[in-house]
Amino acid sequence: MNLRSLFILFFVFSMTHVGGQSVTNDVLFTVDGEPVYVSEFLRVYNKNLDLVQDESQKNVDEYLTLFTNYKLKLKEAKALGLNEKPSYIRELSSYKKQLAKNFMSDTKVTDELVEEAYNRISNDVKASHILIKIPENASPADTLAAYNNIIKLRERALKEGFEKVRQEVHNGQTVFGEDLGYFSGFRMVYPFESAAFNTKVGDISQPFRTQFGYHIVNVQEKRKSRGERTVAHIMVVKKEGDSLAEKPEDRIQDIYKKLKQGEDFEALAKQFSDDGNSAPKGGLLSPISGGQINSVEFENVVFGLNDIGDISEPFQSQYGWHIVKLYDKKPIAPFEDMKPELEEKVKRDDRSKLIDNALYTKLKTKYNVPIKQPALDYFASILNDDYFKRTWVEPAKLDEKKPFVKIGEKQFTYKDFADYLAISQSKNEAKMDFKTLVANKYEAFLNENLVTYQEDALEGENEEFANIVAEYRDGLLLFDLMETTIWNTAQSDSLAIENYYNTHKAKYVLPKRIDAVVASSKEQKTLKKVSKLLEKNMALDQIKGLVNSNDKIDVIFTSGIMEANHQALPDGFEFKKGVSKIYNHNGAFVIVQVKEVLPETQKTFEESKGAVISDYQNFKEEKWLKELADKYKVEVNQEALKNVKTQIKNQ
Repeated sequence: MNLRSLFILFFVFSMTHVGGQSVTNDVLFTVDGEPVYVSEFLRVYNKNLDLVQDESQKNVDEYLTLFTNYKLKLKEAKALGLNEKPSYIRELSSYKKQLAKNFMSDTKVTDELVEEAYNRISNDVKASHILIKIPENASPADTLAAYNNIIKLRERALKEGFEKVRQEVHNGQTVFGEDLGYFSGFRMVYPFESAAFNTKVGDISQPFRTQFGYHIVNVQEKRKSRGERTVAHIMVVKKEGDSLAEKPEDRIQDIYKKLKQGEDFEALAKQFSDDGNSAPKGGLLSPISGGQINSVEFENVVFGLNDIGDISEPFQSQYGWHIVKLYDKKPIAPFEDMKPELEEKVKRDDRSKLIDNALYTKLKTKYNVPIKQPALDYFASILNDDYFKRTWVEPAKLDEKKPFVKIGEKQFTYKDFADYLAISQSKNEAKMDFKTLVANKYEAFLNENLVTYQEDALEGENEEFANIVAEYRDGLLLFDLMETTIWNTAQSDSLAIENYYNTHKAKYVLPKRIDAVVASSKEQKTLKKVSKLLEKNMALDQIKGLVNSNDKIDVIFTSGIMEANHQALPDGFEFKKGVSKIYNHNGAFVIVQVKEVLPETQKTFEESKGAVISDYQNFKEEKWLKELADKYKVEVNQEALKNVKTQIKNQ
């Protein structure tokens, strides 16, 4: 098994490790005297049993070797002090903060938002809107003016018609009147999405605000989601640097004519599609949902096909030219299937603010934080207009040690909040009265510290959270070790890499290839004619002119340097100069004109450098592991290992 793959596998192992093992467990082995328990080994083995592909990994002895190597690496990482690097500590801290959100969120609120999101992605809304654009931090006067303007525009739209007003007021700078077409859940910011879905068809919403300004939305239609489509495609792309290559628009039209003549779509995809991933599968793609692919042209064609078996006309996207065939159409997936994906989206969306607010409320209750904070009036009294210039400083008379607010066991003082006010002042902050400003700052200060306090306490309160943090800690440490010890040094060790190439040249060769032309046709008799013309070394354009016509394409040619596994070549094709016999291949007939047989040749160091570096890294890691085994003595408890094998055998 590739040693680089072993690292990835062991990273998974580390992610399933459970910390805090009981000392009453049997010790399976020790690394330099440090015990590793049977319970940990069994847990990791059983957890990953269904994930591994290599049967050797299911063998207990083989698995123990892999697991021992993993523990040796962790021992070395700590010996090198990698767990004390500032970058490692920062990344682990960042991960803990991110992970903590999953354990601290209010599940009831999250579940409600997920259900709402599913209902919205199950439907599409067609709407237009008018926006009075204002910045998020607009002054109260500007905010009021924008609100009054949108009210007036709504009154006009109710009398004169929304479309008329929308087109008249749009200036593309301060006022936007836009036709949005159809959209579904997660396509707009959450307040806009909510307004659109909560407005009846034909109605104009009440004014509402987003980060862009004040809107009104006119809902024109609502419909069920278009669901999911399964299609296959034939794709032809421009061959950059090949001046003799046929134009992709001409080639796709030739293929389309063959389809119209009744030839098989899947066979043509296997022969001619330039999408190397889908061509061997007859052009079949993974199921597509609306908005999933980054090509409006492709998506519109896909969802424009109505009946199973329908085939599109050739069309162009940013990727190339396509012909698409519809295989299946499904409604949107059931809620339970989509729930995990939707939950992740909800947590990244504007909806997350609702989840955050629910968390803050819960933590205030948990840590008995008083609803009112009487000291806010004092802080409002010590602010002045310097705050909006970002030049405000704390007054010298501030009673720094005076208690301000307490969260759990942590007491915050006047100094803490004054420092927060000083740090958070901004030149871009809209002017407002100081009482409102201080109230807003206090809410932010309190929420931020509530979350931080809970995060710090979480490892001691939640065993599952503590275990996952331990898993990530080991995985991150192992990655840093491999990067420092193997990957970076292997890439920079140019002399050793070149020496490795010189002693392993037999691994780096170009296989036997042919310079060939492959002619493909549905009709065997057509290829007999083509064969004779190829024997005469007639140019391909001339052959096309004699065999094909504007209305009918009987033969398509593929030419170039080909290896034995090229999609156009029949299985087991013999590399021999000349024109071959006729083969049945991929649902069609083919002949091959071999112009030249290119022998197996040695790759130069530069040609094979990427593969050499990878192989050298594996070689270096294998040698390094032997050194670690010598450095840190590993002792296996054979009796415990025997019991492990018995337990696994009886599972």
